[in-house]
Amino acid sequence: MAKIETPRPVRGTQDMLGGTTEAFAERFAHVVATFDRVRKLYGFQRVEVPVFESTAVFARSLGESTDVVSKEMYTFTDRGGDSITLRPEFTAGISRAYITEGWQQYAPLKVATHGPLFRYERPQKGRFRQFHQLDAEIIGAGEPGADVELLVMADQLLKELGVADGVTLTLNTLGDGPSRDAWRAALIAHFEAHRDQLSEDSVERLAKNPLRILDSKDPRDRPVADSAPDIDAYLTDEARSFFDKVTAGLDAAGVAWERNARLVRGLDYYRHTAFEFITDRLGAQGTVLGGGRYDGLIENLGGPATPAVGWAAGIERLAMLVDMPEIEKPTIVVIPEGAESERDSYAIATALRRSQQVVDIAFKGNTKRRFELARKKNPDFQLSVISAPHDMIHLRFKSFGNSAVATQLDFDAVVSSLQPMFYLRENIADAEHGVFKAHISRNELSIDISW
Repeated sequence: MAKIETPRPVRGTQDMLGGTTEAFAERFAHVVATFDRVRKLYGFQRVEVPVFESTAVFARSLGESTDVVSKEMYTFTDRGGDSITLRPEFTAGISRAYITEGWQQYAPLKVATHGPLFRYERPQKGRFRQFHQLDAEIIGAGEPGADVELLVMADQLLKELGVADGVTLTLNTLGDGPSRDAWRAALIAHFEAHRDQLSEDSVERLAKNPLRILDSKDPRDRPVADSAPDIDAYLTDEARSFFDKVTAGLDAAGVAWERNARLVRGLDYYRHTAFEFITDRLGAQGTVLGGGRYDGLIENLGGPATPAVGWAAGIERLAMLVDMPEIEKPTIVVIPEGAESERDSYAIATALRRSQQVVDIAFKGNTKRRFELARKKNPDFQLSVISAPHDMIHLRFKSFGNSAVATQLDFDAVVSSLQPMFYLRENIADAEHGVFKAHISRNELSIDISW
């Protein structure tokens, strides 16, 4: 019979297993748990949106000419003939829901979420085709305070994750509509004058998305991009005041920032604040969190003119930066000594777990093998179980490995957890060696002094 070939994982995906030496699953979970805790401090409600949407949701929000839409989206026609796309980002789906679900009544809406996203791009360090992001949005607030709120929350998140050292907040303004239009016209004139010095990609961008030439990574573009005019000369008084209020708010909150006049967002619905938290610890792809104000997006999706601002952060990228978390281990391992003790061990373990104790059962192999497996779990205590005639059960409780010697209080906590099923009259302790022995039944718990 021919060997059955196991399908290989799809390129750009990943499998994570908890309890390994790399502890990546624990790092990942730590990032998510910290995000959930911090977003609650700022009053952000959890939001859930579908993993897939009508393709038009992302084509309108991201722009038909962008690489994400033209090259990277996972798009297919479903059995009903509709064009469906796996979400490449969160903001478009949340904005669509804001319109279709009538969430305008809750504005200003402060929401946060996390989960998987999908883009067909070249996998690299910290970047996958199925990847995961944290996302936070404030919809329906056009004041600079919303930008400050999101940026301060992002800063606190990075600090509480312990990754703020070596991470820099870079900030720019894209101005209001008149500012952006005037700056865009000046940029087009500048780039057209140096068209012959631009890369092929930037010549194409000049017709579709000229602002993106400013952050081109192609060395041929850098001299022309670096000499391009900044937006400051084209800011209206209102736009300048908005940016000043954002930076003043950050200063008041003690959030350090640097101006990056070349930080842009190419789509027309972006306004005012654009920002990135960057690091040099992840190679060329150094952004760990980024976002900005997108006051025109909801209108672009057919809704009313609605100001909004938000950010997203890659969970995998943050997980690569956090310190090794403590790997969870059981407090107690229950060891049934023999097959006849397994049934009682399940009952004992269940009672302990119902009292919120972290418990594992060593049920594989013979008794010697079970003790070996228990040792690998590195628990604080072991609880040996031996079933005896007349529905009696022997217990032996002690510390495991290098843990501190078990105390009477430790054993009392175990017995207290068993009391819904058993009753304790007394127990025997070898205080010097921290060994406790007891004799229990389903009806009562008593001492067998001959054991």
